[in-house]
Amino acid sequence: MVLVLVCFIALYQPLKAQYYYYNDRYYETPVVFEIGVGGGVMNSLTDLGGKAGIGKNFIKDLRWKTCRASYGGYFAATYNDVVTARIEATFGEVAGFDSILKKVAPSTFGRYERNLSFKSRISEFSLTAEFHPLYLKNYDDQDPPRLSPFVLGGIGYFSFDPQANLNGQWYSLQPLSLEGQGFKEYPDRQPYKLHQVNFLLGLGLRYELNPSFRFRLELVHRILTTDYLDDVSTGYIDPSLFYSYLPSTQAAIAEKLYFRRPELIPTDAMPTDDQRGDPTDNDSYFTIQFKIGFMLGRQRR
Repeated sequence: MVLVLVCFIALYQPLKAQYYYYNDRYYETPVVFEIGVGGGVMNSLTDLGGKAGIGKNFIKDLRWKTCRASYGGYFAATYNDVVTARIEATFGEVAGFDSILKKVAPSTFGRYERNLSFKSRISEFSLTAEFHPLYLKNYDDQDPPRLSPFVLGGIGYFSFDPQANLNGQWYSLQPLSLEGQGFKEYPDRQPYKLHQVNFLLGLGLRYELNPSFRFRLELVHRILTTDYLDDVSTGYIDPSLFYSYLPSTQAAIAEKLYFRRPELIPTDAMPTDDQRGDPTDNDSYFTIQFKIGFMLGRQRR
């Protein structure tokens, strides 16, 4: 998709000479290359945490308190400043916890009392395309804009590993099948993979500092095909099943992690088939990053 877009823009744009002058000291070819790094924050939208009231969709339930650091690097090729194809690696962490709802607990319909939490490291590799509409105009007779808004889209491959803390130790949740994934009693709940494809959509601003450096500020949202970024999606199960499918040590840990209301309400009974999460909406995550790129295609006159 990205390569098709690059070819389309290349054919649509009027052909230029082999070189054009960037300024009185530099020239460049129609295609210039860029290598860069970036850093910022990463956050997620999952079943856990959120704001007052019943759980809401998308950013209506977003809490900035759960932001974590993110960073990465990229290599890009830009054609006539209009379209950029870029390969990128992004790393960070996402987290969520129902305890964030403590001050508004009476309004959360049991989400605070559910008392679940998670964190997960994210590693992502993506191929994206940027489109800069301002550069569709011919700037032969005037200076082009230094600040260029753009949209981007692409596809990525990411890994995650939701974990929860129990008595000071972190446990990976996917092997514990806390919602009965893979159990014959719950045939509709299949184990989820920790490496998956995602889809990227975003907005950004690119600033041309000088012939050697570009800056970017980007907001990039990831659309996922899983609701298990936080290991929470459907309902509670019969805890005795853990001992039928897992080694006894793992089963004992799973029994403590799948239902954590007793840590707040000691007299609370173990539920079966009650709602644990909302399977109607997949999870997602996003980054806000500032990036610095070093230009490789521009040469001194």
